Amino acid sequence: MTIQQKKWLKLRLPLISLGVVIVVGATLGAAALGRSKGADGAAADMATYITRRGPLTISVAEAGTIQALEQEILKNEVEGQTTITYLIPEGTLVEKGTLLVELDAGKLEDNLVDQQIRVQNAEASFIRARENLAVVKNQTQSDIAKAELDYQFAQEDVTQYKDGQYPQEVMEAESRITLAKEELERAANKLDWSKRLHGEKYISDNEYEADRLTHNRAKLDHKLAVAARELLKNFTSKRKLAELQSNVDQTRMALERVNIKANADIVQAKADLKASEAEFGQQKQKQAKIERQIANAKIHAPRAGLVVYATSAKSSWRGNDEPLDEGRSVRPREELIYLPTADTMMAQVQIHESNLDKVRVGLPVRLTVDAVKGKTYVGRVAKIAPLPNAHSMRMNPDLKVYLTEIHIDGKNRELRTGMSCRAEIFIDQQDDALYVPVQAVVRIGHQPTVYVPSAQGPEKRPVKIGLDNNRVVHILSGLEEGDEVLLAPPLEASSTLEPEDEPDSAQMKDLKKSIEASKRAAPPKPGAEGPPKQDDARAPRSDEGRQGAGHGRNMTPEQREEMRKRFESMSPEQREAMRKRMRDGRGSRGGGDGRRE
Repeated sequence: MTIQQKKWLKLRLPLISLGVVIVVGATLGAAALGRSKGADGAAADMATYITRRGPLTISVAEAGTIQALEQEILKNEVEGQTTITYLIPEGTLVEKGTLLVELDAGKLEDNLVDQQIRVQNAEASFIRARENLAVVKNQTQSDIAKAELDYQFAQEDVTQYKDGQYPQEVMEAESRITLAKEELERAANKLDWSKRLHGEKYISDNEYEADRLTHNRAKLDHKLAVAARELLKNFTSKRKLAELQSNVDQTRMALERVNIKANADIVQAKADLKASEAEFGQQKQKQAKIERQIANAKIHAPRAGLVVYATSAKSSWRGNDEPLDEGRSVRPREELIYLPTADTMMAQVQIHESNLDKVRVGLPVRLTVDAVKGKTYVGRVAKIAPLPNAHSMRMNPDLKVYLTEIHIDGKNRELRTGMSCRAEIFIDQQDDALYVPVQAVVRIGHQPTVYVPSAQGPEKRPVKIGLDNNRVVHILSGLEEGDEVLLAPPLEASSTLEPEDEPDSAQMKDLKKSIEASKRAAPPKPGAEGPPKQDDARAPRSDEGRQGAGHGRNMTPEQREEMRKRFESMSPEQREAMRKRMRDGRGSRGGGDGRRE
């Protein structure tokens, strides 16, 4: 027995009831007695145990770490990787507001200066956009008013021409025609008079010719006046009216364009203002964030308490963490300091998945702490993690343990965060129970079975079992006190399935065929051609061969296959017990090397 085992046994003796100690002693004594029998044949190698009745304690023992039940967790709130420039010594009793950790904030301070410049530029852009919106609104109002006035004037021009200018022009044309007509009549009368006088030689030819020309001019003026009136009515007035109406349409469309453009300019100005305002607000938020980051670079105690480094408290689970110290780089949201807020403590242990069906919330626990000699603590299971520990699975994918919290009763000022402890979770206590060692029970077709010696050899006997504590298992039925069972059930017999338990599915048959085919197709190993010689039998065998040679002969391939099936049907506790029995058997048979003499 190693020093560690002696120490553990010394700690467990006060915790385990006297009945369990008797069970262990009886197990060793019966095993020794069974090996020393003088029976003939295979019975000489059979280790047996006499079934006994007495007190039985079912418990699960795990190592763990003491933690504060309630504590302030101070984390690194600075983004990005930073470096510790000041760190208060661990174990210091501090008051509220004491500086605990200071992180390097030089780069953040430089960023703050640059950010302040960006904030000023964003503020100037915001003010410019706000004033530009006012200018755009004023300009659009002026443009709309001018366009509306042009449209109004165009409409009035049409009305003015139709109701005023055109009738006036027509009257002027009529008056010119009237005057031309009167001039024509007067010129005609004068020409008639001059013609008479010229005929009587009272006027000269020149005077007569002048009166004739005057008549012709008056006649032509009359025709021109009439033609001008017709031109005004048929062409000039229509063209003028069309031009004025077109001007009305143009000014109306111009007014619409001005309205659309005004709305677009205002929307654009408002968008620019909103964008610049958002940019200004974002830059201010960034500045405030940098200022908070700079403030977070100094971590002060939120309350009075004892300083505990997070790396020290978690060292039992994550021993690869670098200890907290000045100059060490820290990650964002990394836990740095623990400040316990009360004297109540808890223990954190990791329960293996094979014990989850036993452990439940509320079970009583007895704890011993390595640093506190001679004192035990009482608690209860308060919480079991719903998922296995990710860190343990990352280190060993086959190891699945569940973090379990155990609340320790009372106030224990001598306990400190990070202390190593041993927790024994009491699952069941039987004052009068029938029990046998766990290695004596095997499963045949999922039926727990023990083997009892008889005159015809080992005889299997189905039993009903309860809980076990990895040493002995509670027998509920199938055995009586004083019955003798084999500690090492025969593999050939115990692994033989009953006919109703044999798998008959096509899938299992195909699997067997594939295994046999792969064995036949596998090339022979060097030096393995032909049957083994007598000297080869002295070579060390595999674990299966050693176990199968318990009666002085090698196992056949069929026996190995049956052993594999039996091993798969075992519970995790039985598998571990079988492995231990196989390891112990190698040292207790055949000189301890598993060879055949």
